[in-house]
Amino acid sequence: MGEGMSKRLKVQLGGEAEMEERAFANPFPDFQPHGAAASSSASGAPPSPSGSEGKRARPPSPAGDGDPPLFDADGKICPYFSKRITTKIKDLLQQMEEGLKTADPHDCSAYTGWTGIALLYLQLYRVTQEQSHLQRSLDYVKRILRNLNGRRVTFLCGDAGPLAVGAVVYHKLKNDTESKECVTKLLQLQRMVLATDSDLPDELLYGRAGYLYALLYLNTEIGPEAVPQSAIKEVVDSIIESGKNFSREERKTERCPLLYQWHRKQYVGAAHGMSGIYYMLMQPVCNVDQETLRELVKPSIDYVRHKKFRSGNYPSSLSNETDRLVHWCHGSPGVIHMLMQAYKVFKEDKYLKDAIECSDVIWQRGLLRKGYGICHGTAGNGYSFLSLYHLTQDKKYLYRACKFAEWCLDYGAHGCRIPDRPYSLFEGMAGAIHFLSDIIDPQNSRFPAFELGPQRKESKEEQNS
Repeated sequence: MGEGMSKRLKVQLGGEAEMEERAFANPFPDFQPHGAAASSSASGAPPSPSGSEGKRARPPSPAGDGDPPLFDADGKICPYFSKRITTKIKDLLQQMEEGLKTADPHDCSAYTGWTGIALLYLQLYRVTQEQSHLQRSLDYVKRILRNLNGRRVTFLCGDAGPLAVGAVVYHKLKNDTESKECVTKLLQLQRMVLATDSDLPDELLYGRAGYLYALLYLNTEIGPEAVPQSAIKEVVDSIIESGKNFSREERKTERCPLLYQWHRKQYVGAAHGMSGIYYMLMQPVCNVDQETLRELVKPSIDYVRHKKFRSGNYPSSLSNETDRLVHWCHGSPGVIHMLMQAYKVFKEDKYLKDAIECSDVIWQRGLLRKGYGICHGTAGNGYSFLSLYHLTQDKKYLYRACKFAEWCLDYGAHGCRIPDRPYSLFEGMAGAIHFLSDIIDPQNSRFPAFELGPQRKESKEEQNS
């Protein structure tokens, strides 16, 4: 007990020094709504997702009243800021392509390898509709599909990512034969995912949830019948059964019906932990039945919620009492997505309230010294604001996202640590470019390899072709 108390005291007393070591002090003023919006904000009440607080606010300026605004009253990014972003994207793309000449030719992953670059160009095509970006994505896809190794099965770190991205790129190019071949190969991996004698974990980076994402990605990007619902259900059932079994082993069935571990630790965050798994299970395209969501997923989410630090941040694992990490992989920037999805599914205000607390932590401690990337960098943290803006339509979160984008516009000027794979999607420059491109069209943004877009319905022409 004494040791636990000293740990907690250490967290409280050393918090500011720890923050300075891991993050830069946020130099930006926070969003200041005007008029009626200001008075409602001052009351301390959380914004209503359907409320007009954000809509009434006058668009803020980048630095002061004399500067051009970041976005207009409808949340559309203003031409001045959009041009700055577009110019920077072109500059960073040139740097990235030059740097990739010395990248590992054998890394085909979405996380640090060539699939991540293909995914970036697919994103740029989605935002700009420039055919050259789709063609560039295809160039990388062809290279990737020749080098699959069969060792891993997930979207981010295994063969599922290259095959899923390949299927989508070929589909957009109306090459259905190649697209369907990629889907077939992806479904052949399912045997490894479901094997009862496998030591495959359930988390997102290396486990079943990461394979599940690949299936859901195809059904949202190509069409609802791209992957049979029966295949999705088998993976979902396997994840749920695994969580129930481990919870029983740990004697936590009542408190946390679905419990998961990775490398013998019960991780909390999005990459290796429970929040990423619960987030996937709550996706509408998963079609998990309401009873399972209510009886198994919801109490498990509440169990994780109660592990929150006083700051509003979350531990990296259930056994960790140190409030240090504010990354998508570990901490509030990943957990916030689970909370927002729980609010959508269960319609209970406590989830939105906790998500808003997470966003405040990210605003204060999210400009990371680790760099600008997606997994543990400023871009990944910035996506939490875009997602909260989608949910609430409160301009405060669009403003915060734009400010994190402004930070990324000065890429390399802050003295951040240089990542091991400096041009990759999840560690490096490609991730910052992805985030900046989503700022141009914030209403349609989505965190790569994690958030899903709206489910795409096939047109009659596609069905008849």
